Amino acid sequence: MLILTCSSKLQLLESVLRKGLPETLLVCGAVMHINRGNPAQHEVVVDSWPEFKVVLTRPQKEVVKDNRDYYANLHAAFYREEDACRRLLENKDAVDWDKAFQLQGLQDGLYHAVKVMAEARRVHMEPYFYQATLHPDAASFCQNQLRSEPLHLGTLSPSHAALLNDTWAFASNDWSLRYLRSLTENFPNACLLDEESQPVAWCLSDAIGSMTHAYTLPKYREKGHMKTVFQALARKLHAKDFVAYGGVLPENKASKKFLFSQGFELLPLIKHVLLFTPNHMK
Repeated sequence: MLILTCSSKLQLLESVLRKGLPETLLVCGAVMHINRGNPAQHEVVVDSWPEFKVVLTRPQKEVVKDNRDYYANLHAAFYREEDACRRLLENKDAVDWDKAFQLQGLQDGLYHAVKVMAEARRVHMEPYFYQATLHPDAASFCQNQLRSEPLHLGTLSPSHAALLNDTWAFASNDWSLRYLRSLTENFPNACLLDEESQPVAWCLSDAIGSMTHAYTLPKYREKGHMKTVFQALARKLHAKDFVAYGGVLPENKASKKFLFSQGFELLPLIKHVLLFTPNHMK
């Protein structure tokens, strides 16, 4: 395995991954962030170079300060050959199975491979399966600037992390609070603020370039505010050459209806979000 540190190689990898969209969405988003200042302090691991069969993005070792924190310990993977992916994930220098971590990918083979590995290591795996969504023309989607008076567009700050944590179904503890705070600090987001500058609707993005945690407070729903927020965030992402993508739970009919109304497409890909916790940490 190799850790890519050369900027020219990382730029080349980005161009190759962009040609492989949408299958490469997650690792491409991570590599793009690395090439644009690396706010998450991630790194790229490949099995070989320049002809690679698998790409793994992960935090640099000094980033994860708590071995139980799978929010901060986010990995993303894409492979061209499933056997190569298995070999890399089993390499202790690529993935530390003694720590809690999160792995995301769009390929079914990835899920089945790590499921077997987790069972063999007696590591608890908690899987979530989202339908991947993508806007095919983000440039046109983010052109319109909607008005939502008396609310005004703004940006979330770390001081809003507690509210984000209380309203995120994926959150439950101090790790998620720290994670959400880091998202507001490091990645594009958009929100609508009330007259007291408190957020009432918002959407974040993360270290793999995915739109995430879109939420409107109950009092402000069904007024078109999420459309305003989505378009505002799409503008920020598009300005950095990112695509507008994310994931939706298959049973979430309301979110699917909204995404369809905004021109998003459901991809024939499952966004696997897999959480791993060694049994001795449970």
